[in-house]
Amino acid sequence: MTEDETPTGTGSAADFVPPDPTLERMQLAVQECRGCGLCARATQAVFGKGTQRAEIMLVGEQPGDKEDLAGEPFVGPSGKLLDTPLAEAGIERSLAYVTNVVKHFKWKSAPSGKRRLHDKPNAYQTAACKPWLEHELAEVKPLIPVCLGATAAQAILGASFRVSRDRGRFFRSELGPLVTATVHPSAILCSDDRRLRCAPSSPICASPRRSLMSCAARADTPAPVGADEAGWYTRPLVGM
Repeated sequence: MTEDETPTGTGSAADFVPPDPTLERMQLAVQECRGCGLCARATQAVFGKGTQRAEIMLVGEQPGDKEDLAGEPFVGPSGKLLDTPLAEAGIERSLAYVTNVVKHFKWKSAPSGKRRLHDKPNAYQTAACKPWLEHELAEVKPLIPVCLGATAAQAILGASFRVSRDRGRFFRSELGPLVTATVHPSAILCSDDRRLRCAPSSPICASPRRSLMSCAARADTPAPVGADEAGWYTRPLVGM
């Protein structure tokens, strides 16, 4: 089956979310999901992983080739690169929760036909898969969801969000007391400028580091004024 033959699915992962959706139940149920149709060409669904009550949740776009094969998020090159700013920010990855908006790997064949290359999920596929993320957020209740890249940021913060303009800022959202975004590690790996890819102090590398260090600092403070009893904001999204 080629990328042009990918089925559309039922239109929403909500059709497959189990009753009383705990993380454990969703981990099993997601393998049966046909919401967006990407399952037809993926090895398996890749659900989130991490601490049940993590203060920081890292949300990426979709699993990559390595993640699709392993069944775990952020275990490929992007995940290894993510470990550096996490460590520098003093955040133990085992104490965070990592996931993606889209749970199946969307890919296209390399010209050689020997590799599977990342293919950006479209708006329909992102929206269809979003119920899984919404339930993950409801279960984990992170103090700070961190969006990695434009797809995750726009899924949580709205289509008008621009990582190039708004990264590193903190926002109020119904999805968490504080929400922020930074560049996806894959953007660093794919940069055309070798210096940006290699230099730890380069601007593009510094962005995730600064964002995560800010998250670590804020995670040690009480819930912001204006949060409800559960620590969640219900007011419209605004810049902070």
